[in-house]
Amino acid sequence: MPNRTKRFRRNGQLHLMLVPGLAMIALFSYLPMAGLGIAFQDFNPIVGFAGMNWNGWDNFAYMLALPDFAPAVRNTIIISSMKIAAGIAVPVVVALMLNEVRSTLFKRSVQTVIYMPHFFSWVILGGIVIDVLSPSEGLVNTAIRFLGGDAIPFLSSNDWFRYVLVFTDQWKEFGFSTIVYLAALTAIDQGLYEAAVMDGAGRWRQTWHITLPGIRPIVVLMGTLSLGNILNGGFDQVFNLYNPMVYETGDILDTLVYRIGIVQTQYAVAAAIGLIKSVVSLVLIGLGYWLAYRFAKYRIF
Repeated sequence: MPNRTKRFRRNGQLHLMLVPGLAMIALFSYLPMAGLGIAFQDFNPIVGFAGMNWNGWDNFAYMLALPDFAPAVRNTIIISSMKIAAGIAVPVVVALMLNEVRSTLFKRSVQTVIYMPHFFSWVILGGIVIDVLSPSEGLVNTAIRFLGGDAIPFLSSNDWFRYVLVFTDQWKEFGFSTIVYLAALTAIDQGLYEAAVMDGAGRWRQTWHITLPGIRPIVVLMGTLSLGNILNGGFDQVFNLYNPMVYETGDILDTLVYRIGIVQTQYAVAAAIGLIKSVVSLVLIGLGYWLAYRFAKYRIF
C-alpha cells in the first residue's frame, strides 16, 4: 500500500490530466444511462420519466416488428465489416510503403496530407463528396464522360452507395491509423533487419518475416477495438450522404433511431434500439479482448 501511494503521488499530475476526460465520459456516457428505463416505458416527455407506466418488453417487441429494423441491422453489419476490413488493410499497406521512403521531408509531407481529413467533420466532407460525385457536374462523372462512359449516380444507387461510404471513410480516417502503424514500425529492433540482410533476405522477405510480425500486436489491438463498432455504421457520414433512394442498402441502426426518436418522436422505441445495440457492442468488445489474448497473447488492459 505505501508503494502504491508513492506511485500515485509521483504520477499525481498525470492523474489530474485525466480528470477532464473522465468528467466528459461521466457526463455524456454514464449519466445518460439513467434514462435507459425509457426503453421499458410508454414514455411521454410531457409527463416525464418518473410519472410513466412500465410496459415491460413491449417496446422491444414493437422494434422487432418494424419492417425497417432487419434491413437496418443487415446494412449496419455489412457496412461496418467493410469499414473494419479496409480500416486495417489500407493503413497497414500505406504505412509499409511510407516506411520504405528514405526522404524524411517527403514522408512527413505525405503524412500531413493524408492525416488532414481526420480533423474535418462530415458536414464539411459530406458537402465535398456530394459535389465531387455529382452526376451532372461532379469531377468524377465529368472524367467518366470524357472517357466515353455514362455518368454514375454514386449517392443514389444501391449498387454503389456502400462502396462510397467505405471509400470516403478511409479517405477521412486512414491517415490516423497509418501514423499509429508507423509508430509501431519504429519499435522494431533494427538488428533483426541487419541479420536478415546478412542471411540474404530481400525487402519482401524482411517485410513478411520481420515487419509484419513486429506490428502484429498493434494490428490485433486495432482490429479488436474495432469489433465494438460493428453496430456503429457511422451516423455522421451516412446522415450527410444518404437519401431515401438508398435506404435499402444505406439505412443503418443509428439513422433508424434518428428517424424513430427525433422525427417520429417515439423516444421509448428509439431507446430500446439503442439499448440492444449497446448490449451487443459490449459483448463484442469482450469477445475481441478474448480473441486478442487467445491468438496474439496481447493484453489490452
